[in-house]
Amino acid sequence: MGSGGGALGLSSPLFANGHLSSSSNSTSLPLPVEDGNHLAMVKPSSSIVNLPHYKWRLLIAYDGTRYAALVEVHMAALALALALALISSLGYLVGSHNWRVKGKWPYVIGLGWQFQVSPPTIQCIVEKALIQITKLERECLHFVGASRTDTGVHAWGQVAHFITPFNYDSLETIHAALNGLLPSDIRVREISAATPEFHARFSAKSKVYHYKIYNDTIMDPFQRHYVYHSVYKLNTAAMREAAKMFIGKHDFSAFVNASRNDRVPDPVKTIFRFDVIEMGPLIQLEVEGSGFLYRQVRNMVALLIQIGKEAIPTEIVPKILATLDRRELAKYALSAPPHGLCLVSVKYNQEHLLLPSDCPTTSFGRHHTITKCVNFKVPYTESWYSKGMQPLDVKAKV
Repeated sequence: MGSGGGALGLSSPLFANGHLSSSSNSTSLPLPVEDGNHLAMVKPSSSIVNLPHYKWRLLIAYDGTRYAALVEVHMAALALALALALISSLGYLVGSHNWRVKGKWPYVIGLGWQFQVSPPTIQCIVEKALIQITKLERECLHFVGASRTDTGVHAWGQVAHFITPFNYDSLETIHAALNGLLPSDIRVREISAATPEFHARFSAKSKVYHYKIYNDTIMDPFQRHYVYHSVYKLNTAAMREAAKMFIGKHDFSAFVNASRNDRVPDPVKTIFRFDVIEMGPLIQLEVEGSGFLYRQVRNMVALLIQIGKEAIPTEIVPKILATLDRRELAKYALSAPPHGLCLVSVKYNQEHLLLPSDCPTTSFGRHHTITKCVNFKVPYTESWYSKGMQPLDVKAKV
């Protein structure tokens, strides 16, 4: 990972078009509060508040298997994570196959999306790569993600933005550098310029999550990190009927888990669609909403699974919603496991996706090609000379 930086000459911002240098004092540039996220707001200094800044939008995909929490780690949570790691190791020794294994030993390596230095989160890893490339401090980047995915949750369409005090002539170079520094289970799919009004989190119109259930007696081992396995034959018709009851504007207080690290959110959310799709043994639950509370999607899925098992009737959904009490849901279902959940996309109004004037072209990644030799001469060797032969002109097949 580290070698890629030196090869690309990352001692200064890549193809930066501006006055910033690696020794510039602007590396400690705080940015306006309204451009940042609610966890890292820094008031601007009066001497630098008028400096120009450029906003960039990232589309990120990641395998959340190796990242094992969401919010900042308190000592109790860290102790629990270490205990789980120990239990997983013991489970491996006695033959358990429920833990992520790399090489020989199961492990818990880090946290989910939100920034946390130790253990590392996906946000922390992406930010560190950006810091290495841009030579800016974290407060200057003001990196913000659209959705803070939970423990072990995956993403195909996570959106984030960051800010620099300089412009780029080309985004392909920084795109290649980012993916060169990031681990293989985190990829930046796209980089584009964004208008000053764009905010990855607050500009979002809706978010789409998919939850996958493998409904068969034998689990597909190649999907074990990405789907929830249910050996019970699920009644998808009942699940589909119950899912429709979530559609609309509701107070989802009964479906939110407490999080002492987050601000008290507005429990009223709108669900635009909730589909139950069968694809052979795979059942895919697709939900789109204006926003989701902490573990709301996993709690809704857990209730639908119990309804699919025919353990409870479909009419239980509006009754639990009406109670506004999380303890009522706990009587029927616990949160569904995280590894079946994936953030598929974050949607924005078209005006939020407009590109600024005079901005570099959006980068979708660089295609590498091999230079083809059309005409070349066979090297002259001593063996040919001894036999009185001459080099031959050869036409290459292209």
